[in-house]
Order: sequence, then C-alpha cells, then structure tokens
Amino acid sequence: MKSNDQVLRRMKEDILLRGLSENTLESYLLNAGTFIRFCNRPAEQLDEQDIRKYLNYLLHEKKLASSTVNIHSAAIRFLFAVTLGRTLNYLQIPRQKRPKKLPEILTRAEVFAIIESCKNKKHKAMLALGYGSGLRIGEVAALKVKHIDSLNMRVLVENGKGGKDRYSLLSKTCLDVLRQYWLKYRPNHPDDWLFLGTYQVGHISSRGVEYSFKTAVKRAMIDKNVSFHSLRHAFATHMLEDGATLLQVKELLGHSSIQSTTIYLHLANLTAGLNSPFDHDPAICHA
Repeated sequence: MKSNDQVLRRMKEDILLRGLSENTLESYLLNAGTFIRFCNRPAEQLDEQDIRKYLNYLLHEKKLASSTVNIHSAAIRFLFAVTLGRTLNYLQIPRQKRPKKLPEILTRAEVFAIIESCKNKKHKAMLALGYGSGLRIGEVAALKVKHIDSLNMRVLVENGKGGKDRYSLLSKTCLDVLRQYWLKYRPNHPDDWLFLGTYQVGHISSRGVEYSFKTAVKRAMIDKNVSFHSLRHAFATHMLEDGATLLQVKELLGHSSIQSTTIYLHLANLTAGLNSPFDHDPAICHA
C-alpha cells in the first residue's frame, strides 16, 4: 500500500501528464491533501462515505460557499478516478447546485481609480492588462515579453484555459503603462517572463497578482465584493456597451462556448439610447 505522500506525488504526475494548468495543479493537490489529512487514514482505504463526511464538514461546519465545495469535490474526484483508479458512485456525492448570481461589475471610473491607485509600476501594468485585454489572472502571470505585440496592438495568450492559444486586444493606454514599467524593470529577452516572481525565479504567482489587486482596491476605497477576475468581467461588459458583438467578446475572452459569454448581456447597460415600444404612442395615456 502506498503512503499518502506517494499518492499525492502520483496525483501531481497525473495532473502534469494531462497538461492541466498550474492553478489546477496547485488547487487539486492542496484540496486533495486537506481531504486525506481530514480522514486521517491511508488514501487507498477511503470511499464515498469519507467523501460525504468531508463535504458535509465543509458545508455545515466550515460554512464554505457551494462553489468552493465544488472545487474541493473536483480535486477528490480526480484523486479517486485517475490517481487511485477507483470507480465511485457519484449519486452518493453530488455536486452542489450553485446559485446563479450576477457578479458585481466595476464601473469604468472605479477601474481607472483602482489602476491609478497603484504605486508600483509592475502592479499597475498587471492590472492594466487584466482590464485592457480581458485576461484571466493566470494568463497575466504567465505572460512573456514576446507575447506583447505592439506592432499589431495585440496580446498573445499562450496555453490559456483548455490549453488554447488566442490573441486579445492591446490598448494604447495599456501599452503606455507597459512602457513605463519596462523602463524601470527592463525584461529584455523575448522569452523572459514579463512579470518575475519572488527572488526573480519564475513568473509571479496568481496569488501575487491578486494581492496587488486587493491592495489597489483598498487604496482606491472601492467597497465592492471584487477580485482580479472582476477586471475581466468589466472588460467584457464595457466592450459590449461600446458596440462589440457577443461573438467578438467570446473570441477575445477565449470562451469555448458562446453560452459562457451571454452572462455579459445581463451585465452590460444596453438600454442607453433605446426607447420602449410603449413610448411610441403616447396618446394611449390620454385615451
């Protein structure tokens, strides 16, 4: 029987062999390890009842959100199905139904206030890319110098979600911010990471990018429940308000399905300049 450490090492290998993202690797290993420690038994002896007990603990004692519990559940399912090669009765461990709440959207003024509040040019450049190009947090963290195509005013996202490459917009304002950043930090080689991490080893972590965002939000005194991903929401919403088509926004965001993009139809203010058909015959009010 393998030790729990051996099981987790095998799980890491399984994740890497499938080419899953660094964020998925970190999340799955962390959550699977937490589950195994909670059960306090060899992983190979665990079953559906252990999973149910753990998920109930997360829901009712830890009071975690449904979406967070589902993230834990996904890691555990991978652990059992792939690493342990076990067939589970998934009817016994259902996923939590997530309430469909619309995210809070930052206004343009709030976005600019957050970005302008950054004292650090590196932080300002990361946030500018998040909003100006609609990038995910991991996509910003993993950018290289060569991915910034100032000639064609676009940003290459290499190996984005689902292992897909795509291009997004590079705004002139964002390019100006990036040039100010480059003058100070000077990442020269095309294959250099655009944003280096701690001790100049590897690229910055997603956690580091999120910290820079949270710090800027606090400094800008924005009182909304937002994260770095809110910059991506704002990009898509404001693009639709400015006349971009849903299909254009879908391609820029790198969504695999148009259904994922339609949420922004509910968020964008598309009523500006429109009149209700009820207003076309005001005489009805005097009949």
